[in-house]
Parts: sequence; structure tokens; C-alpha cells
Amino acid sequence: MKELSPQENAFVEYLESYKKLIAKVARIYCQDSEDRKDLMQDIMLQLWKAYPRYDASYALSTWTYRVAINVSISFLRKAGSRDKTHHAYRQQNEWFQVEDPTTEERLEYLYQFIEKLKPLDKAIILLYLEGCNNKEISRVTGLSTTNVSTRKQRIKEALKQYFETYQQIIS
Repeated sequence: MKELSPQENAFVEYLESYKKLIAKVARIYCQDSEDRKDLMQDIMLQLWKAYPRYDASYALSTWTYRVAINVSISFLRKAGSRDKTHHAYRQQNEWFQVEDPTTEERLEYLYQFIEKLKPLDKAIILLYLEGCNNKEISRVTGLSTTNVSTRKQRIKEALKQYFETYQQIIS
């Protein structure tokens, strides 16, 4: 078995440290488990290609989010309308089968609600839920901090409306 180079070893350690972050981004952008696996592979491939050019003036987590989110948005563009009808039917069917939701089910609904957002808004809410401040979100997304703040408020309001509708359905 071939030994890994120092750069390959460093990358493997890096991936091990950030695999949860990569999985979280993929989960936000892909509900289907097979698509999610493909997306995670695409993210890791792009991280590998970009790793030698990593600029240490950015936090590694910021850089990783930026690459992962950009790859995810590109993945969605390529996917286009793939299985759109099936997906919409599945979501509607799941929505009406709710009885007494557990925390896990509520989390699943949160993911479904987030899935309805535009790709860039998904990135913003993901980073917000991860505890990033507006400046950090701005660095990852390339938006101004003011734009991040405005979008974040709109997203929160939309999610609040989704949850209110969800509460009415289960009541």
C-alpha cells in the first residue's frame, strides 16, 4: 500500500476535522440521501483541488464553508428540475402525515423548510444556525454585512411563518 505524502496526510486530517461541516452543508442542500452522498463527494473533490491554494488569512472553517456552499449551489444548478414533481409530492404527502412530532421530526421539518429557500439564503441560515456572526457570513457568501443582516431577518420571518403553519396543521 502506497504511503501518503505529507500534503495528502494533512488533507486527510483536515477532512476528518471538517467532515461534520461538509455533511451539514450537504444536508441543507440535498434531501435525497444518494444525491447528498454525491454532493459530499463533489465537495471533497473540490476541497482537494483547492487545498494547495488555501489562503491562511481566512479561517479554515470560513474557507471550507465557502467552497462547500459554492459547490452545493453549482450542484443544485446542474440538477435543475430533476425529480421536482416527485419531490413536491413527497413533501406534501409527508406534511399531512404528521401526528405527534418528536424533536427529530421537528428537525426534519426545519430541513424541509430550509430546503424551500433560495440557495444563497440556505447558506445564510446554515451559517447563522452554526453561530456565525454577520461579518463571518459576509466573508463566506461575498455579501455585504448589511445585506446579510437584511436577508437573515427575512429568512427568520419566513421560517417563523412555516412553523406557524406547521403548528396549525398538527393542532
